[in-house]
Amino acid sequence: MSNKTASKKLLVTGGAGFIGSNFIHLTLAEEADWEVVCLDNLTYAGNLANLQECLDHPRFRFVKGDIGDPPKVQEILKGGIKVVVNFAAESHVDRSILGCQEFIRTNVQGTQVLLDGARESQVELFLQISTDEVYGSLGPEGKFTEQTPLAPNSPYSASKTAADLLVRAYHHTYQMPVIITRCSNNYGPYQFPEKLIPLFVTNLLADKKVPVYGDGLNVRDWIHVIDHCRAVWTVIEKGQAGQVYNIGGNNERTNLEITKMLLEILGKDESMLEYVTDRPGHDRRYAIDASKIETELGWRPQMDFMEGLRQTVQWYINNQSWWQAIKTGAYLKYYEQQYGIKF
Repeated sequence: MSNKTASKKLLVTGGAGFIGSNFIHLTLAEEADWEVVCLDNLTYAGNLANLQECLDHPRFRFVKGDIGDPPKVQEILKGGIKVVVNFAAESHVDRSILGCQEFIRTNVQGTQVLLDGARESQVELFLQISTDEVYGSLGPEGKFTEQTPLAPNSPYSASKTAADLLVRAYHHTYQMPVIITRCSNNYGPYQFPEKLIPLFVTNLLADKKVPVYGDGLNVRDWIHVIDHCRAVWTVIEKGQAGQVYNIGGNNERTNLEITKMLLEILGKDESMLEYVTDRPGHDRRYAIDASKIETELGWRPQMDFMEGLRQTVQWYINNQSWWQAIKTGAYLKYYEQQYGIKF
């Protein structure tokens, strides 16, 4: 298939990360009339190995760069970009607790630079990929709706909230065509092994214990990354400008439940659990009400959780060189030598 087939251009920022790379794989496989430009600064969680199969694709172009670099952003957007999907973000809560400067620079200032560039280039849609963490924490009952007040409890979620408010302001002030999506916890292939599921899987594969925060009863709603990516495409195709759409998996689980499911899949016992001191400000429960996107746009998650978890574990078993290189840092050296990219 040649570039001539693609009639529209999509800019995916943060496309070498976990969700962004899955979105690009899905787009190239299922959206034949779209050409994809990926802008990623390849910080620690951005990994070109996630896009290895895409690098020579005729409808794909990779650009190493920072979303906070106005000339770089403007240069790309002037190339006929129709839609911007902003996945780029510093996203790990623990890292934001240790120091949040990079979170503010990337998540807030970077979003502002993208918004300015998209406004100048008059893109048809700016889609901000956000998180359910902007809503704060829930008690044992209830779910987050799009009308839930924003109440972030970590530096990470505060930076994402600030970005969301900027996106909203650009719509109301400049009439920019923007949409915000807020998704629950994702899992699946290519997830950086500092997050719960890949960390626990890779630890267990290496016969290392897994750290369970506090009592392990913090609750999250889980969704397979491909279900999330298909929801994003539904929003691109059917969503209304100025709206927020919650995306959830209708699958609440405690961290301890997830951990025990992984032990079962991998044939390990509970001697592999290590309870550790809870992190500061750890939100107790998140739960998404996704009825708006389901009723208005017709999207629903398709992946059964246990089946998705088994597939994810198998992916990490089949791709041990991928995560081992990340854990040792070898992937950084490889791509510096292979592509001349400095880290």
